[in-house]
Amino acid sequence: MLPSAIRTIFVLLYLSLALVFVMPWFILWGVLMNSPDPMYRAAVRAIRIGNRIVGIRVHIEGLENIPAGVCIFAANHASAVDPCVLLPVLPRRVSFIVKKELFRVPIFSAGMRLAQFISVDRADREAAAASVNAAAARLKRGRSFAIFPEGTRSPDGYLRPFKKGAFVMAIDAGVPVVPVSIAGTYSIMPRGEWVIRAGNVTVRFGAPVNAAEYSLDRRADLLARVQALVATALPHDQR
Repeated sequence: MLPSAIRTIFVLLYLSLALVFVMPWFILWGVLMNSPDPMYRAAVRAIRIGNRIVGIRVHIEGLENIPAGVCIFAANHASAVDPCVLLPVLPRRVSFIVKKELFRVPIFSAGMRLAQFISVDRADREAAAASVNAAAARLKRGRSFAIFPEGTRSPDGYLRPFKKGAFVMAIDAGVPVVPVSIAGTYSIMPRGEWVIRAGNVTVRFGAPVNAAEYSLDRRADLLARVQALVATALPHDQR
């Protein structure tokens, strides 16, 4: 088996070439046809291939818990590979709220805008609140979201306190929140490292929590409920 560093370089090269030479055509087609679906499917396929190249094996549990309608997937965030693990196993197209710095990457930013991803400035509270409002509006129009409520990657793999934005969105739009527990990614790529190691990852979807049963002044209760469900399904070394 190839060393992890070589496999990481290979997958970074593969994804960079796909981004530069393939994705612009899907983006152009999406703009002309007013549909991001072909681009989204191509991106998911590329990510799946990338996971196989670096040796990430994903096991899925609890798909039966995912509701048929619009929802928010709320997941823990232990590693930079979490989005690449989560996105391909979701049964529908979702949008993400991502840090504004990623919207500065050429081509990638165009794809994210086409897919209705939302930029957030974590250093500006007013701008962050506006991003939450924009996401809630898209939820009401039928677009599900996948969110990492910790706001950033955990420095040590342990679950960090959730932030309230995702739960304000859920209550405002009246949609369920699906707790998602991702186990195993920290050992594959801890924060601060660039090498991706081969390994097993488990993605567990918990029973949805109906945000329509909560008012905005009870958003802390909704947050605590979802965080507890995410933590319960994580191994002890991540809680």
